[in-house]
Amino acid sequence: MRRLAMLLMCVASLAASANAQLPRPKFVDAETEQAISESLKWLADQQDETTGAFGTQHEFTQNVGVTALAGLAFLSSGSTPGEGPYGDVLDRITNYLLDCAAPNGFIIEPNTQSQSPMYGHGFATTYLAEVYGMSEHPKVREKLKQAVKLIIASQNSEGGWRYFPTPDEADISVTACQVIALRAARNAGISVPKEVIDKAVTYINQCQNNDGGFRYRVLDAAESRFPRSAATVVALYTAGAGDSATIERGLSYMMRHVPGPRTPKDLQYHYYAQYYAAQAAWHAGGEHWSVWYPAARNELMRTRVPGRGWSDPWVGDDFATAMALIALQIPYDYVPILER
Repeated sequence: MRRLAMLLMCVASLAASANAQLPRPKFVDAETEQAISESLKWLADQQDETTGAFGTQHEFTQNVGVTALAGLAFLSSGSTPGEGPYGDVLDRITNYLLDCAAPNGFIIEPNTQSQSPMYGHGFATTYLAEVYGMSEHPKVREKLKQAVKLIIASQNSEGGWRYFPTPDEADISVTACQVIALRAARNAGISVPKEVIDKAVTYINQCQNNDGGFRYRVLDAAESRFPRSAATVVALYTAGAGDSATIERGLSYMMRHVPGPRTPKDLQYHYYAQYYAAQAAWHAGGEHWSVWYPAARNELMRTRVPGRGWSDPWVGDDFATAMALIALQIPYDYVPILER
């Protein structure tokens, strides 16, 4: 599967515009494809010319997580590092993330202001795993192995992860991010002990509420939230628990939050939710996908700023645009970690 994905991405990267050269996937209309194309160009223009980083909002300036998500958005278009319309952009992203990798494996931007840097580390690890799966570059492999070791060493006794690389506390959102990163690394040939994933799945199961959604931490009140619940469903799929009752209940909860005209445009965690929910629906397939994607597509087209991308007052427009682009481009099936 990984070799096939690599071949498809290499072929796609030879085109002047990968998406434009292929038949549009089901549910991706011409208007959406045009919006994707325009927003990719806008996002590329936001890259820092000196460092290659993305992110300009407050504590997320030149943030490794925002940069990695931008990279995943460009990979989702069919470009690869050094190849395709955004090959140079991806080269600079890759170099920036490698430069941000500390000797202990922690991928964190210089002079960071982030209060939750394990998110950035998880997204950066996922991105580097995808890049390594395409190139098998020795430098990427070494940094990726160290990043994975740090994630494993940071897992707490419950089986989860928290904001910093210490095995103390855990929450469901950071845990989902790390599980997906570990699966991406394993797909690329990096060793991940089975017991690490098993412990994470146990932790996730303990966080599920009776309504199918997920609480933030095991001992928190049984209060479900759609964004973190969507992320958790994706983590379970990537952990290999796709046929579990936990996923079925999680999907049932998620499908009660299908985007619609009343979805608040300025909802905090809105693009985080759309990013994960589209992946969850894609993994589930069938009616979950045929209902979710058109609704999410319409919602994202409604909230897009014409001629550019998407706006988020909390984390920034680079972040919102990257996450929206990944969600919209999932049907093109270019990125292995997003495959069914």
